[in-house]
Amino acid sequence: MTSEKPKISVIMAVQDRAQELEQNLPIFLTQQGEVEYEVIVVNDSSTDDTTNVLKRMKAEYPHLYTTFLPFSKVPYPSRLRLALTIGAKAAHGDWIVLADITRPPLTDTWIYTLVGNIDDHSEVVLEYHNKTNIIQSFDTLDEAFPYILKAERKSSYGHKGHLFLFRRGLYSTMMVKTSRIHDALKLFDQKINGFKLISLLTQVLSRNILY
Repeated sequence: MTSEKPKISVIMAVQDRAQELEQNLPIFLTQQGEVEYEVIVVNDSSTDDTTNVLKRMKAEYPHLYTTFLPFSKVPYPSRLRLALTIGAKAAHGDWIVLADITRPPLTDTWIYTLVGNIDDHSEVVLEYHNKTNIIQSFDTLDEAFPYILKAERKSSYGHKGHLFLFRRGLYSTMMVKTSRIHDALKLFDQKINGFKLISLLTQVLSRNILY
């Protein structure tokens, strides 16, 4: 394990998630343990009360930062990837946690636990958000490549389902060393043919079934 605790930047992209922000964002913002962290929320052109909710919470939580992705009639290849890239550019942490406002931490030591699973050689940590709460650490981004590409592919099946999440590699949270975050985001929203998908699934299953 690392001898010195790194600073963590938690990044999430939201669009019309005022209710989820009210309910779940305080859980992200009240983490305990000896770890320095910030939370960056990228507002993707929300039309509900998201902007006002974020303004109120910024006044209460000094380690909450917000930015936005403006509306555009020109479609982006992936608005999620672009929003997360904007958040990553604003981050000050040594590690970046890509989080989902609809999947709040299960405990108030969530970040501290994630940090406890990295060492001086780690580049990626994946968390499976279920009752077992498995955390998987990878020495290199290349090693985590099949997991990320499979889970973040351009498909409605990316993070769906509740069964055998770990065996299928359907993680809930990804933590990446800041120096590798842009390489990780390049794996988001790619089109994958059936043969490639089977290959990725086989790689993930063969590792996780023996984990």
